[in-house]
Amino acid sequence: MSKPRRLPNDQPAIDRRAFISGRVIDPNRVVMPPDAEIASVLVQARPERLADVEAAITAIAGCEIFGRDARGKLVVVIETSDANTIGSTLNTIALLPDVFSASLVFHAIDAG
Repeated sequence: MSKPRRLPNDQPAIDRRAFISGRVIDPNRVVMPPDAEIASVLVQARPERLADVEAAITAIAGCEIFGRDARGKLVVVIETSDANTIGSTLNTIALLPDVFSASLVFHAIDAG
């Protein structure tokens, strides 16, 4: 068996075959998930029901209304610990009554 290849900072590189098959040699080298993920969503809702939609969105954990437009547009910021929650929250918003569309426009990872 060959000696593991080394990265410039003298850390051994992860063997792709071992990683894909789930046999990571050293579990200490596995990168932990980030502390937080943030997303921005543009929501188009029925203008005459905007206050109700805004109340429903702010009731969802991790959601905050950042901006609004009298024509039915809302800018929603979602902050959570993982991408799966962002996806499910986006779907929840899109399925709210009086919401025409909810589109992800920005997604970032905060590894702070």
